[in-house]
Amino acid sequence: MDNKATNNNNSKATTRLWRRQGTGTSVASLGQPMVWLAGGMLALCSVMIIALILLVVVRGMATFWPGAIASYHTVDGQIVTGEVTRSSTYEPRPELIDTLPPEAQERARQLLAANDGLAERVLVRTGNYELDNSHFAWVSNYTIERMEKPEWFVVMERLTWGRFYGVPTAFYVDGELVADTPADVWREFERHHGDIRKRWQQRRTLESKAIGRINHQQESARLELRGAEIAAQQARLNHGVRSEQYLQAQAVFERQQQRFNQVEAEFERRYADIREEIVALNQENERYQIRLMTVNGQEKSMGMAEVVRAYPANQLSLLGRIGVYLDRWQEFLLDDPREANSEGGVFPAIFGTVVMTLIMVVFVVPFGVLAALYLREYAKAGPLVSVIRIAVNNLAGVPSIVYGVFGLGFFCYLVGGSIDQLFFSEKLPNPTFGTGGILWASLTLALLTLPVVIVATEEALAAVPGSMREGSYASGASKWQTIQRIVLPRAMPGIMTGMILAMARGAGEVAPLMLVGAVKLAPELPIDSIAPFVHLERSFMHLGFHIYDLGFQSQNSEAAIPMVFTTTLLLILIITLLNVGAIWLRNRLRRKFVVSAV
Repeated sequence: MDNKATNNNNSKATTRLWRRQGTGTSVASLGQPMVWLAGGMLALCSVMIIALILLVVVRGMATFWPGAIASYHTVDGQIVTGEVTRSSTYEPRPELIDTLPPEAQERARQLLAANDGLAERVLVRTGNYELDNSHFAWVSNYTIERMEKPEWFVVMERLTWGRFYGVPTAFYVDGELVADTPADVWREFERHHGDIRKRWQQRRTLESKAIGRINHQQESARLELRGAEIAAQQARLNHGVRSEQYLQAQAVFERQQQRFNQVEAEFERRYADIREEIVALNQENERYQIRLMTVNGQEKSMGMAEVVRAYPANQLSLLGRIGVYLDRWQEFLLDDPREANSEGGVFPAIFGTVVMTLIMVVFVVPFGVLAALYLREYAKAGPLVSVIRIAVNNLAGVPSIVYGVFGLGFFCYLVGGSIDQLFFSEKLPNPTFGTGGILWASLTLALLTLPVVIVATEEALAAVPGSMREGSYASGASKWQTIQRIVLPRAMPGIMTGMILAMARGAGEVAPLMLVGAVKLAPELPIDSIAPFVHLERSFMHLGFHIYDLGFQSQNSEAAIPMVFTTTLLLILIITLLNVGAIWLRNRLRRKFVVSAV
């Protein structure tokens, strides 16, 4: 009877509610407008995010596509040749029209009148910076007399000075002319360029690996000698010149000095052998020279070794363009940057970003989980715990640059300086750990993301049913055994969620890294074949900082804009891959413990 009465009352209340709606009662009292508003805002945000990602994907993927070379002949007698990068519409000032030749002014005014006073212009990447002192040039449609696509214009991507556009006119071997027509010159270039680049790569390996190893061994021997000298000086200051301690330390220093002289001579011999091999490789590459002529009749001779890639842009088939496109992507992912980071690859930045993020996770997850365990499972509710929770929540809103300043002062100067005093005194005043490095950057970002892990872990621990704890206690388990075997495994998916959020935020942070280790250029990776093999004290490159450098500090800003989109796309993909891996692991843990609970 009670149930029937309750159901009747609910039906009557519902009927009265609908009647009030029909008689003009505001629907806002039911909350429906706010639901629609919230849904609309969610849809708008989703559209904005999708549009931004599509923009990054489209602009980023199009960066390395090789375009055709166009030659624009203007009415004032100039010739602008290069690759068209983008176009725009603008309203030219009248004084620009007045600067044209008289016969072209009337044509320009007619063209502008037909388009409501608007003109179209294209931005041409002209290259040839050492000759023209410019990388790009705007060409307006009312100034174009005619446009051509020269058949034999070749794009030369070089190690320095950027791209060069010209017609190959001569090929020299040992100073003798072996080809003087564009087709023959290009044939000789293709025949020799692969071997020349291999020799260049051998020379680079010798300079970076072999000579670098010798320099490291030489520096180690010098530091051993310096340490023995410091020990002798300290013994003299502490015990006197005639003391036994000083005499022993001085004898060690003299033996170290003799050993250093011997190994120094060996280093010089090995260094001379490597330099001789490098000189031989350079001389072999210098035998080959190519000469090109610009559209303005200027000639430029260049060594083949400085040419990274070349192709006749207006003769490429679709497969040829795809080959150049994929080759540029390979260079971008696997090589070091060049031309002030506006060209070349970003492999050091990829490596630094991934390693820094993983080290950050290794530090932040254990400390965050332990802090959350104490607050949720051990600490008694009270004012102190409330203050700590408020402080943790407030730390999540502290600007990231504040963490960078703290990391610089605490980790770099205090902790790193103390490590240098204790273990690397012979290197002082040059710091080892007392300056920015990948270790201090990881610890700084671990502090920045620690509140995220703590809050997510606390929520996961609170979601574990109390009945499972009580059942464990009833079976005779201790508190720690219950936490270890019951609570933590079932809270692991939530803990992984906190780790995912921490990774997503930490990998994209830039401001703290500018103070604690990220630099513009650091091609030397923090992991190599030199003991101790992992060098966490070294500075590193980061994709986020690389994007900032390209966007705001690049000399050639127009050439850097496409690279900004490409690097941004790469950073998004790396963060996505890291998060997908963590999500996969979280889902496996969730399925495992759901099955075990059933």
